[in-house]
Amino acid sequence: MIKALNISHNYDKDTALDNVCLEIEKGDFICLIGESGSGKTTLLSILSTLLKPKKGNLFFEDLEYKNIKNIDEFRQKNIGFIFQFHYLINYLNLFENVKLANQKAQDKDILKIFSLLDIENLKDKFPTEISGGQRQRAAIARALINKPKVLFADEPTGNLDSKNAKTVFELFKKLSNEGMTIIVATHNKELAQTANKIYEVKDGKIK
Repeated sequence: MIKALNISHNYDKDTALDNVCLEIEKGDFICLIGESGSGKTTLLSILSTLLKPKKGNLFFEDLEYKNIKNIDEFRQKNIGFIFQFHYLINYLNLFENVKLANQKAQDKDILKIFSLLDIENLKDKFPTEISGGQRQRAAIARALINKPKVLFADEPTGNLDSKNAKTVFELFKKLSNEGMTIIVATHNKELAQTANKIYEVKDGKIK
């Protein structure tokens, strides 16, 4: 589904990725683990098209990324992204935040995702009225509302307690079993065991 060939990237003189090759199949649940500065977030950003690599080729279902004519439309149809920080809009309630990501989404579909994440009773709350963990779960709901083919997550449980973090990874596992491809960057090796594939990123290379 996704193929990365000889991907390299640097920030000035600092090498972030060095000749990385990776092949991801539909329905894979992959965790990228590694210390801060290892290159895992850079790799996640490149795989999700948020960052263009300095060298190498990237393919999505045999379509080379550089040949995509409308990248915004492509992301809207294919990709969901969960950031380490939630980036919710404070003057919209949680339901409105998710609805904004997909104006065509039916209310029942939004409420179903809220129920999966155990935040259905918070739909009318504003981000400033709830905890950081609850905000992060709302951000996850926002990423799922377009039913993306691939869901990317960068340290998605950084603001969650252990119980809620486990719930999120179990949801990722369920989604991958249903055919969604999940790629997560995390430093939590215990949670990473939920995935069906684990790659360690170290010094810009995959081990």
